[in-house]
Amino acid sequence: MLIKKTNIEERLQYLKNKQTNEQDILQAVHKLLAVDNHKDDLVLETLSKSNDANHNDFVFDLLETERIYQLEQIKEICINYRLRFLDSKYFKGELPYEAILKIKSLEKKHNTKLNGFKIIAPSKLFKLENADDPLLFAPIGNGYYYLIHKWGNDLNPFRKILMWPYKSFGNLIIATLLVSLIATGLFPEGVFSNKPNSTQAGMIFFFIFKSIAAVVIYYGFAAGKNFNTAIWNSKYFNA
Repeated sequence: MLIKKTNIEERLQYLKNKQTNEQDILQAVHKLLAVDNHKDDLVLETLSKSNDANHNDFVFDLLETERIYQLEQIKEICINYRLRFLDSKYFKGELPYEAILKIKSLEKKHNTKLNGFKIIAPSKLFKLENADDPLLFAPIGNGYYYLIHKWGNDLNPFRKILMWPYKSFGNLIIATLLVSLIATGLFPEGVFSNKPNSTQAGMIFFFIFKSIAAVVIYYGFAAGKNFNTAIWNSKYFNA
């Protein structure tokens, strides 16, 4: 039996359902849009033309609740799966025509010009400055984002597990310790002595741990890698 691939949109929806309920989201967004409708027209015009726009003039009653996500939910998904959440201008993958049609449809339905598009995707799909499963969003405002379109293939089902060591420094240390313990257990007995003991096992573990840690540190510095918590919204390759 084949293992099902990870659908990031489904995981994001699951996380949102755990943390919030539909009524809370509706009330928060309704309040937000009600306030925004009274903002100065000049401010709205400036936001709509800016590349860093964090607001769109959506019509509340036309929004689909299941497509509204909070920034914290997006951040958690990106950290867990080592994804990035960046402006669409950095996206180097091919934007499907279906996404363009959905944007045009939303603009017509809400009678507005959408701005501030952002995309969730693996780092390799972005044009990152030096220092598989894209999701296109538009900002509603106040940390809320509206999912416009998802395309491409789902993620490897083991991606979350494989990326767990990169989540934080503590995770990396734990992963290195676990790998060292496994390697120590697989180390042939009697290599250094005919009578293996706990002292010998400790020395082997310490040697293996130092070796693996050295490789991890070298790879991290050489490749300019950083932890998931630091790169999820960074536009830099070596952030």
